[in-house]
Amino acid sequence: MEHKRTVPASGRFAFPGFGRNLVCFLGTGLVLQVSRFCPPRKSCHDWIGPPDKYSNLRPVHFYIPENESPLEQKLRELRQETQEWNQQFWANQNLTFRKEKEEFIHSRLKAKGLGLRAESGHKATLNAEEMADFYKEFLSKNFQKHMYYNRDWYKRNFAITYFMGKVALERIWNKLKLKQKKTIN
Repeated sequence: MEHKRTVPASGRFAFPGFGRNLVCFLGTGLVLQVSRFCPPRKSCHDWIGPPDKYSNLRPVHFYIPENESPLEQKLRELRQETQEWNQQFWANQNLTFRKEKEEFIHSRLKAKGLGLRAESGHKATLNAEEMADFYKEFLSKNFQKHMYYNRDWYKRNFAITYFMGKVALERIWNKLKLKQKKTIN
């Protein structure tokens, strides 16, 4: 849900979403349209927002530490890019699904000689067996798309896991160097 609110301090945060960035400007008392998903400025953790209305996935606002190393930055950017890619895929997929489902229902009702509304005034529907035909057809038609999505999803997650390991090793190495400096002094 969007609402207007005055946002004090300076700075800017962008929140990934469906083909757009919801932006929370922290300006000089400007009244702006912003998402309610705005973590506290002093937060030092990733924040997970409410489900996107198109993709049904929860967007993440990634914490950016002041002393972020180039390797940590690469990991964060890879995670952000993967999240945006995932949000976009599922938003498009859900839109296609809803559109084709409505078209299927309309065509089946028309073939039966029925309108979009039942006599009671409620929206006309099909039974579970009839809808099973649609689901089977939709999955078959989109099999290749889902196969490519899954392949890319695994590649991206492998890359993220690889960089997480490198970041963990970098942090251990830095702690050991710091400990070594302390024992020398």
